[in-house]
Amino acid sequence: MNLSRKRKKELRKLQDNATQLWEAQQELVGHAADVAREAGRQLGHFNREQVVPVVQDTYNRRVAPTVDRGLKIGKQVVDDKVVPVVGGVVGTALSAWDVANAKRSKLMHGVAPAPKKKSLGLGSVVAIVLGAAAAIGVVVAAWQALRADDELWVADDPLSTPNA
Repeated sequence: MNLSRKRKKELRKLQDNATQLWEAQQELVGHAADVAREAGRQLGHFNREQVVPVVQDTYNRRVAPTVDRGLKIGKQVVDDKVVPVVGGVVGTALSAWDVANAKRSKLMHGVAPAPKKKSLGLGSVVAIVLGAAAAIGVVVAAWQALRADDELWVADDPLSTPNA
């Protein structure tokens, strides 16, 4: 494509203008970033100097006393109500346990101790696991055999003979 000298000159001028515009925009964006950075820094100073002290003062005057009062009331309830009740229940249960142990020891004093039952050994555990696996295998095989697949069932109407 051949361009005339006039068109080439106009295109070069347009390209130079576009380059100047791009550089100006980059400078403007850089300046805007500097302004935004400074605004963030000033906002941080304002927050530290103005907002945080007001919030801390309000918390110390209004929230902290209420929380302290609630904690004090909760501690009183636990110390005065819950601990004595729980202590009484535990004491009663331990007393009943001691009485039952005393009666049992009186009854068992003349009788020989019963022999201990043997716990399950390693062989018993292995046999139980193998039995469970076999049972699961039987259930899976039965399910596979009895599931409703259309291809497995025979149609009710007889097949027609093919025409020869």
